[in-house]
Amino acid sequence: MMNEAHPKGEMSRISIKVTPPGPNARKIVDEDTKYLVTTTKSLPIVAERAKGAFVEDVDGNVYLDFSTGISVTNVGHIHPYVRDRVAEQLDKLWHFAGTDYYYKEQVDAARAIAESTPGSFHKKVFFSNSGTESNEAAIKLAKVHTRKQEFIAFIGGFHGRTQGSLAFTASKAIQRKGLFPTMPGVEHAPFPNPYRNPFGIDGYEEPEELENRVMDFIEDYMLHTYVHPDNLAGFIVEPIQGEGGYIVPPKGFHKKLMKLADENNAVVIMDEVQTGFGRTGKFYGSEHFGVEPEIMSLAKSIASGIPMGAVVVKDSLDFPEQALHSNTFGGNALASVACVATIEVIRKEKLLDNATKVGNYLKTGLKDLSDKYDAIGDVRGLGLMLAIDFVKNRKTKEPNAKLRDAFEMNAFKNGLLSLPTGLSAMRFIPPLNLTEEQADMGLEVIEKALKASL
Repeated sequence: MMNEAHPKGEMSRISIKVTPPGPNARKIVDEDTKYLVTTTKSLPIVAERAKGAFVEDVDGNVYLDFSTGISVTNVGHIHPYVRDRVAEQLDKLWHFAGTDYYYKEQVDAARAIAESTPGSFHKKVFFSNSGTESNEAAIKLAKVHTRKQEFIAFIGGFHGRTQGSLAFTASKAIQRKGLFPTMPGVEHAPFPNPYRNPFGIDGYEEPEELENRVMDFIEDYMLHTYVHPDNLAGFIVEPIQGEGGYIVPPKGFHKKLMKLADENNAVVIMDEVQTGFGRTGKFYGSEHFGVEPEIMSLAKSIASGIPMGAVVVKDSLDFPEQALHSNTFGGNALASVACVATIEVIRKEKLLDNATKVGNYLKTGLKDLSDKYDAIGDVRGLGLMLAIDFVKNRKTKEPNAKLRDAFEMNAFKNGLLSLPTGLSAMRFIPPLNLTEEQADMGLEVIEKALKASL
């Protein structure tokens, strides 16, 4: 079934006509190498069009997309409702510098976002163009509000690649190679990783012990040796670490971190760039942990593929005067319309419920595979934010990045798009409207690719 031909215009199943990358793809990859700066590309897929959960390449191959542009097209590629709203806006207004002037579309988007985020307090929104820019704005808000300058981030965290946000990023050393100095005043604490942590604790069996060990490290060591509380502006943390390996911390961790911040007149910046807009089965990942962040950074899926980011901030933390921060393109009219439409789709189509239901179904399938193959050391995640961790030995948990990378390529050749993360994990982040039938299609390829990689 996976390799059957499909009628032109139909994208409802995997169809590999030419072993990828095909001749047309290889030509464009060569031109890309010639004309584009080196970044993070890992698969030689050259997309031509996409719809829903599927992507077609320039050679006519159709892939099931378990990557969604790194959790960007959460409602599927070119969702018809979002497309129609953007198409209507195309003939009205594209750009009008929303930081200097006014237009209704930006107000509508800010209201929709503020109403979707946790917290009963009144919120305001600053629009940006990406996750890293959102975090840059959040850093400034924290500094201005607290009048303090130092921060604590977490090992394994990813918060962007610009020189300010890069100081907080600590998921891979290559991301900072040759770029010192980054913004000063940032220190890193261990993240409560239940699977691998420096304390040797099984966080699945003893979650509270792991939480307490991390909090003790911060309180009893960091705040007494090299980050004085009088200098601590705040913490920046992901509800679930994304680039660090899709690490879900113990349930009580974020509440304890928020409490510690309050006790030291600091703030917590909750980076929801990957976990936002339904990815985990709730609108925002922080909702799983019962916290209400006063500063939240957003991007990726906020506008279904149109570049956009945002910072949502408790109104009392607003900039106290004009010109402390601004930009040019943040919240342009097209992105604002796409943002509102995306939120409406998530609600109207009950995609949070579907992400939970089909996410549990997919996770069960992945756990069944881990029972069959010792190379899978861990299966983790919430909703449709899932990962499997490849190991050389289950007892030692030694990462097996070589196997992970081989798996990625074999899955690609068999029609499934996925993304590596962390030391040796593969993430599966399909659209939130994934069906169980499509999940089965993906699981079939996952097992096939695993067998081919061992």
